[in-house]
Amino acid sequence: MKSRFCVPAEGPYLLAHSAGCQPVGLEARLVEDYVRPWREQPARIWDAWLGSIAEFRAAVADLLGGKADDWCPQPSISGAVSRFLSGIVFPAGRNVVLVSAEAFPSVGFALAGLERLGLRFEVVRGAPDRLESWARLDDRDVAAVVLTHVHSNSGRITPVAEVAARARANGVVSVVDVAQSAGILPLDVTAWPVDAVAGTSLKWLCGGAGGCFLWVSPERVMEVEPVERGWFSHLDPFEMDIEHFLFAPDARRFWGGTPVIAPYVSALEGLRVVREIGVETIREHNIRLQRGFLDALGRSGVAAPVPGERGGTLCLELGQAVEAALVAAGVQCDRRGKILRLSFGIWNDDADIATVAQAIARGMTT
Repeated sequence: MKSRFCVPAEGPYLLAHSAGCQPVGLEARLVEDYVRPWREQPARIWDAWLGSIAEFRAAVADLLGGKADDWCPQPSISGAVSRFLSGIVFPAGRNVVLVSAEAFPSVGFALAGLERLGLRFEVVRGAPDRLESWARLDDRDVAAVVLTHVHSNSGRITPVAEVAARARANGVVSVVDVAQSAGILPLDVTAWPVDAVAGTSLKWLCGGAGGCFLWVSPERVMEVEPVERGWFSHLDPFEMDIEHFLFAPDARRFWGGTPVIAPYVSALEGLRVVREIGVETIREHNIRLQRGFLDALGRSGVAAPVPGERGGTLCLELGQAVEAALVAAGVQCDRRGKILRLSFGIWNDDADIATVAQAIARGMTT
């Protein structure tokens, strides 16, 4: 599998949680589907570019569930969350939006920006993978909840189906961030009782930055009218009547103004490769490497979760000496506070396990 990716030569690359390795065919796809049509047929460039967007929507639906019409390109996850929630008129007395303290901060910043629309975000302090942490969903002032499927600094997996069912039973809107699960955990968004799902191609989907997406339940989409809108949110973008606006009848209503194109062409290659390999295969490989790595550490005293009970990233509390040993061995990982994050991708192998385990062992004895 390593041959399908541009894997850095200096040592094990364990940063899929930050940016997935570039697929070998990505550069050629950008030239073929973005650069060349622009160079050779600029008068008809939008036909080609919008064809790529349609292909992107279909590819995301094929991998993550739902129909292509239910998916809309987005510049970021936080932007997608903001656009979706901004378009909902909540019942009087419901103005609280819940989010875990372990969620990616950008999502919280987006929610804070909705305060001018009358919403107030509230941080849930309990462990997000425990249903009892979400007891506030039973309260009548809660309007919405933004769930993170897999948390980037702990690997905790939120029981989305159970939490979302509780939300729905209480009339609470639910949105899910799948940045750290799409491409590493098998997903079907239609299996969850949720209203919207936002994600990115940057990480386990290996598509680069900017190729984000928003799924909106077809049962909900016609009720939501986002504050931010543009000509590509229109039923007919080329009508060109400034005094006449009609929302697109599907997820395109969340698109906005003139779209960027290149990130979605790039993302298509990552989606293609992940689809061909299979998310189930990628996850099985990830768990096998996690298990082999922890076995190689032996009785080192490192506290670690059981492989398979967290997301694709091992989040381990390890000191600066261990980090220095990993860097010296060429291991590419990162730190968030006390936590070192190690993600075994489909491009990693048993030799990488040995390198990482030996480096950690050396670091723990210095």
